[in-house]
Amino acid sequence: QVQLEESGGGLVQTGDSLKLSCAASGATFQNYNMAWFRAVPGKEYEFVARINWDGVSTTYADSVKGRFIISRDNAKNTVYLQMNSLKSEDTAVYFCAGDRRRTSDNDPLIYRANAYAYWGQGTQVTVSS
Repeated sequence: QVQLEESGGGLVQTGDSLKLSCAASGATFQNYNMAWFRAVPGKEYEFVARINWDGVSTTYADSVKGRFIISRDNAKNTVYLQMNSLKSEDTAVYFCAGDRRRTSDNDPLIYRANAYAYWGQGTQVTVSS
């Protein structure tokens, strides 16, 4: 089973950029579709972005489309989230998550947190206005 560890969070100002990383270990990373979710207290996990196992296909939430970029480097067992033009509403704990199933990019399940069996512990991103 894959173990995931996020890094790169921090305190930034509105309009700044930040790049999150999620390092995988313990399994063959390229077997996993990977996603980023975020969470704030009192709310459910919010889908942010997803990248399929070989990096060919990406999917984004409307709230981050055009500002965030998800990518992966299978040689380094790492998935990234480049966050640009940050807004205060992007403040959250960001989690990377893995799914070993060959879920279709068009499957609505890819937007649901419970479709991903493997999770990191999260990294806090705070955007100050």
